Amino acid sequence: MNIYNRPFDNQSQVRVRLETIAVFETLQMVKSGSLSLVWSFILEYENSLNPYDDVRMEIERISFLSSENVMSSEDIRKAARQYEKKGIKPRDALHIACAVKSNADYFLSCDDKVVRKADVLGENLKIVNPVDFIREVKVN
Repeated sequence: MNIYNRPFDNQSQVRVRLETIAVFETLQMVKSGSLSLVWSFILEYENSLNPYDDVRMEIERISFLSSENVMSSEDIRKAARQYEKKGIKPRDALHIACAVKSNADYFLSCDDKVVRKADVLGENLKIVNPVDFIREVKVN
């Protein structure tokens, strides 16, 4: 969820501005059809907790760009518990489990701790910061 909230964060730090630009570029690629976006029950839940109505509604609009919506299942909860054992926070573990379930190639996060944990998960999912994602897909 942090990538969807990034454009609404204080933009005074260069890193935040760069990540915001990368998020907008990623969403533009989704809109153009060159990327597919996967949404999930945990994104829906976390967005529902947002106390700012305007931000919550804007993020909800992004969900309509998705080509797939991953629903909760025992398989996802079981996988998430395994990721938690490897040091991933519970909600992050659910996000990652949903991405794996949907066979996503990438999982974008502005959380450095999540990105650093990618190697211990043992999945084919690339967990990257949005800026690094744009660098990679624009080069390829």
